[in-house]
Amino acid sequence: MNTIKTTDKELKDRLVAVNRVTKVTKGGRTFSFAAIVVVGDEEGIVGWGLGKAGEVAAAISKGTEAAKKNLIKVPVFNGTIPHEQVAHFGGAQVLLKPASQGTGVKAGGAMRAVLESVGITDVLAKSKGSSNPHNLVKATIAALGELRDARQIAQNRGISINKVFNG
Repeated sequence: MNTIKTTDKELKDRLVAVNRVTKVTKGGRTFSFAAIVVVGDEEGIVGWGLGKAGEVAAAISKGTEAAKKNLIKVPVFNGTIPHEQVAHFGGAQVLLKPASQGTGVKAGGAMRAVLESVGITDVLAKSKGSSNPHNLVKATIAALGELRDARQIAQNRGISINKVFNG
């Protein structure tokens, strides 16, 4: 995974989940909130962040700032991913498969937010195991970070791009 530095070039944030935590003390209940936020430019750059605060709005803004600090570049080819990829984080496992044009984003909840923030328009996705949004977001970003395009493979091997496809 390669980290990208950006100068806030039209990064759009998406709220994935908000969790309310209650702490019971002698004086009563104290509520705090944790928000998972995904940011992306819909052109191959995505990041996620977790913000915790006493109010929902403050947690979302903290999550957005955290997401802008760990961005990655994802190869997107004609609105889909270059190859099939499996990744897991904690109890969540995700499977991403390229899809033909017009298929749409066949993914649920937390995975959909990440994939749409990257700018992927056609993909088949399946989550197995845990449906915890924290782990699903992390597993999806891990899978996207492991994707490689043909140009990158050719450059790493020191061969022409035609040799990658023709063997």
